[in-house]
Amino acid sequence: MSKLLAGKVALVTGGGRGLGRGIALAMAEAGAKVVVNDLGASLDGQSGTEQPANEVAAAIRAAGGEAIVDGGSVADWGDANRMVQAAVDTFGRIDIVVNNAGILRDVMFHRMSEPEFDQVVAVHLKGSFNVSRAAAPHFKEQGSGSYVHMTSTSGLIGNFGQANYSAAKLGIAGLSKSIALDMQKFGVRSNAVAPFAWTRMIDSIPSETPEQKKRVDGLKKLVPERIAPFVVGLCADDARDVTGQIFGVRNNEIYLFSQPRPIRSAHRGEGWTPETVLETALPMLRASFFPLDRSGDVFTWDPV
Repeated sequence: MSKLLAGKVALVTGGGRGLGRGIALAMAEAGAKVVVNDLGASLDGQSGTEQPANEVAAAIRAAGGEAIVDGGSVADWGDANRMVQAAVDTFGRIDIVVNNAGILRDVMFHRMSEPEFDQVVAVHLKGSFNVSRAAAPHFKEQGSGSYVHMTSTSGLIGNFGQANYSAAKLGIAGLSKSIALDMQKFGVRSNAVAPFAWTRMIDSIPSETPEQKKRVDGLKKLVPERIAPFVVGLCADDARDVTGQIFGVRNNEIYLFSQPRPIRSAHRGEGWTPETVLETALPMLRASFFPLDRSGDVFTWDPV
C-alpha cells in the first residue's frame, strides 16, 4: 500500500479487534499515525482490559509506524474528548475519525428491555456523535478532516432481533449526512460504510435454527481485512470530494447505497379524508411499497 496517509493522524475506535484492528493496521501501513481506541470490553459492553489495543499498537510500532492506545468509552462524552485530545497532544493534529466501536444485544423486539436498547444506541449512535463532535473543532480550524462511520444493512435494509442495533445504525447514516452538510464549508467530509465481515461481534449472532445457521455460515465467508483498503482510500486526499455517501464493502465488492427519495405520489385537489386515503391514496402507492426484506433477502449471492 502506498503512503496515501503520510503525515495524517487517525483515531480508530474499537480498533483492538476485528474490523477496527484491520483498519488501524491499514491506516498505519498507509503512513498515518494511529490512536487505537478500544475499551477491551466484552460484546455486551462490560469493561475489560486494554490488551487488544496494546497488541495492535505494538504491531504498528514493530512495522515502523507510530501508535498510541486509548482505553476510553466512546459512549462517555469526557472519554471521547480525551481520546481526540490524546491524538492532538501526542501527534500535533487529528485528520481522520473512524467510528467503529460497537456492541450487540440481539433480542426480539417484544422481549427487548430498555437497557438493551439504550446501551446499544449509546455505544453506536451516541458514541459516533461524541467522538465526531470532539474532533469537529480541530477539523474546522485546520480546514480538513475525514469521518468514516460504520453503519449496517441491519439498519439500511433490516434484520430480525436487532431493533436496537438497526435503529442506531440507521441513525448513524443520518448523522453522517448531517455532518457532511454542516462541515462541508470547512473542507470536512463524512461518509458511512456498511461493512460485511465476520468478526467477534457478528460471531455472537444466534445460530440455533436452520435459518440462523445458514445466515451465520454465509457471514463466515466475509473477511474483515477486506474492508480496510476502502476505508483508507476514502480518507486519502484524492477522495476529498466524496462526502455524504453510504457505501458497502463485501469482500471484493464495493457498493454505493441509495438514499431515501420520493418514488411515487398521490394528489387530490380538494384534500384528503380518511376514507379517500383508504380508497385512493394507498391503492395508488401500494405498487411501490417495499416488502419486509432483511439483509439476506437483498444480498442473495455468495460474496465475490
